[in-house]
Amino acid sequence: MPFNVPIALTFFRLILLPVFVVLFYVPYSWSPLAAALVFWLAAVTDALDGYAARKLKQSTRFGAFLDPVADKIMVTTALVLLVAEYQSIWLTLPALFMIGREIVISALREWMAEIGKRGAVAVSWIGKYKTAAQMIAIIGLIWQPNPFLTYLAFALFYVAAVLTFWSMVSYIMAAWSDLTDESHN
Repeated sequence: MPFNVPIALTFFRLILLPVFVVLFYVPYSWSPLAAALVFWLAAVTDALDGYAARKLKQSTRFGAFLDPVADKIMVTTALVLLVAEYQSIWLTLPALFMIGREIVISALREWMAEIGKRGAVAVSWIGKYKTAAQMIAIIGLIWQPNPFLTYLAFALFYVAAVLTFWSMVSYIMAAWSDLTDESHN
């Protein structure tokens, strides 16, 4: 297994996961801020590992596999914790949609790779904006510093949900001709 700076950052993000969960649940006044900071650090390492892989020319197959897995585990964990914390349909429905989108797109990418067309469903700018909006919203929803910023985080969460839908449709449309081509059963 290759080991380099980008992979170390990805492993660090995975190590942050139990720290994040513990901080989310400890009953202290400072724990929401601490949990939000750990999630922020994980989000930063997600951006840094890709940058480091390109800049240092340390892209590997293992890193390309592990990075999105670590990202999806961290985001899904945060969404599940927030759904349990808020106990609101207004947070649960977009969170379920976001998790569902990740499953659909992961399955689509796997299937497209099987038919040799993985590049048709490469990450787009919509996906990058979706990720940024989602990360900032999740940080705000974890931290809840005051009612105004919490409502702002909720609004951004819905922006992320719209971008989630848009990116999912974009990926499906990019693969549509292959998905509906029955000539190669």
